[in-house]
Amino acid sequence: MTIEKANITDNEILTGITKKSKAYWGYSAAQIQKWDKNLTISQDYIRDNNTFKLVDNDLIIGYYSYVFENEKVVKLDNLFILPEHIGRGFGKYLLLDFLNRMKEEKTEKIILDSEPNAEEFYAKMGFVKIGEFETSIKNRFMPIMEMKL
Repeated sequence: MTIEKANITDNEILTGITKKSKAYWGYSAAQIQKWDKNLTISQDYIRDNNTFKLVDNDLIIGYYSYVFENEKVVKLDNLFILPEHIGRGFGKYLLLDFLNRMKEEKTEKIILDSEPNAEEFYAKMGFVKIGEFETSIKNRFMPIMEMKL
């Protein structure tokens, strides 16, 4: 198993992982379609952002991406795993790889907007909820979380 920089040609696979992973939490196909623009990983996105894929036996099973807000703050923009691999430690494996990269970059703070169902995962990894915002689904709130390094 390796974590490698994503290629721009991985965009369709990463988009599929994103949509399948989001649907894992019980969102309807209609809702996933409404979020299509936000769940699509384009070639431009991969080219313009730090995107890393988790590869197991030539199969991409997950990925993460991040964006620097400034030289001291980075936003974890995406972290998704194929549903059949959720709960097997691969999300933690990806997140630890990301955290190690950020320590090497001398980043001071990481922020993220968490899927509500993943808030507990991030809290266990050391992130703290600092706020929330309502999403397009009434009474569904997206936690804003941070970790100081």
